[in-house]
Amino acid sequence: MSQPPQFNEAQVKERLKKFVVDNFLVNADSKNVGDNDSFLEQGIIDSTGVLELVGFIEETFSMRVEDEELIPDNLDSLNQLVVYIKSKTHSQ
Repeated sequence: MSQPPQFNEAQVKERLKKFVVDNFLVNADSKNVGDNDSFLEQGIIDSTGVLELVGFIEETFSMRVEDEELIPDNLDSLNQLVVYIKSKTHSQ
């Protein structure tokens, strides 16, 4: 069995930002997404988008997002996502 990929914090944030921009902000510049911007409050991601985001996270970072972890504290901004992913994968 192969080891899951390891990413540092900057790589995690870069991959997440690219996914969000490419999939939810097709006509926007990535500079418009701040690290602490709320995806829900800014209208960047809706409930269907959250499911797409979770699928991306699970595949990219070789982790499972449990139902009870589907809360804004974990998934509502780039910085919150990085903290959540690091806590689940123990990335450095």
